[in-house]
Amino acid sequence: MKCFLCLFTALVFTVINAKAQVKKMDPVDELAATLTPTRSVIYKKVADRELSLHVFEPDGHLSTDRRACYITIHGGGWTGGNAKRMYPFAAHYRERGLVGISVEYRLHQPKEGVTVFDCVKDARSALRYVRAHSQDFGIDPQKIIVSGGSAGGHLAVATALFADVNEAGEDTSISAEPNALVLLFPVIDCSPDGYGQVKIGKDWKKISPVHQVKAGLPPTITFHGTGDTVTPFIGAQRFHDSMLKLGNRSELVVNESGTHGYLMRDRVLLDDTFVRSDAFLTSLGLMVSR
Repeated sequence: MKCFLCLFTALVFTVINAKAQVKKMDPVDELAATLTPTRSVIYKKVADRELSLHVFEPDGHLSTDRRACYITIHGGGWTGGNAKRMYPFAAHYRERGLVGISVEYRLHQPKEGVTVFDCVKDARSALRYVRAHSQDFGIDPQKIIVSGGSAGGHLAVATALFADVNEAGEDTSISAEPNALVLLFPVIDCSPDGYGQVKIGKDWKKISPVHQVKAGLPPTITFHGTGDTVTPFIGAQRFHDSMLKLGNRSELVVNESGTHGYLMRDRVLLDDTFVRSDAFLTSLGLMVSR
């Protein structure tokens, strides 16, 4: 009898915990669970590892089209996460008539010799591959938007900033710079006052966006919360101010008291992010208003 009660109690707790996990799923993960890419394309091989682009194509899309392309990169502190996390962003822009792509990249693994610099190299490789194969993707190579959340936001802006960080042997005559950036609570300051200095090491400044701002960068919109203690808001503010000072177009959308990843956990805020991003991209001629 005692064994039966123990098993019954364990089963009850298992069900309760499972329900709790379901309730904790945020809107982005709920959406991601319902989405499937049109196809996946291998963009890079490193040793025995193949890295893929998860492609979301609009209905009726043809390789002869010249659509804009929205590339999105997942976060996770460079050490976790996966491409599926950002499926809702790729799918949203598929519905708006663009080709959406979610990027898989190597994760930082010190024991395996994979550094944050390698993550940056993969992001830049992905952009180059898409631009070089624009006819296969049915996109306009001069209408490429790159976006990302948290560490993915760092990798997104890395495509525009870190021209000296490239995979050995890659054709650097193909530009890795996008035509616009959409940054979601990004890792933007890699100093001890920001995020990433310990993971990156002594050369952190070389890939710290706020320390590498220059003139001529792509138009950028950044979403950040003032309550973010992971990637502190002050870094986003400094990046925005530096962009404007150097003559770049920059918009900073501030969420008062918003903590890290705030827009991923609230469907209203997520939808507002899409609306504001859409308006920004439309103003650049990268989307058609509806």
